[in-house]
Amino acid sequence: MYQTIIVPVALTGHGGVGRGLVEQAHKLLDAGGTIVLLHVMEELPSYVAATIPREQLSGRRKEVMRRLESLAAAARKDKVEIDIRSGNAPSSILESAEEHDADLIIVGSHTPGFSDYFIGSTAARVVRHAQCSVLVIR
Repeated sequence: MYQTIIVPVALTGHGGVGRGLVEQAHKLLDAGGTIVLLHVMEELPSYVAATIPREQLSGRRKEVMRRLESLAAAARKDKVEIDIRSGNAPSSILESAEEHDADLIIVGSHTPGFSDYFIGSTAARVVRHAQCSVLVIR
């Protein structure tokens, strides 16, 4: 069905959501295809970053990598790549999809508030601007 699937994962305590996205990607992936687990780290304002020890910042990146590797193990025998980026989540997701020549993005959506009533704001931006198919999972 799909050769390259981007799976953006927010690592904010809900590991079950990420695992569910990976399981869905596994079901839709062609034999020999690739799942790209993506996490976007929000950029800290320079005045905040200057006050945080460098070791703490690199420790955060290592923790993200450890958690993504744990999710990758759930992908069974599929080929899994890990992509960690900094910046705006919707833009980074779209850039990753373009760079990996993805044919599907599987994005999770939180229960929306009034301003983003049908799907979450990140998912809505990805759906609007993606050059490939997008599957939104709640």
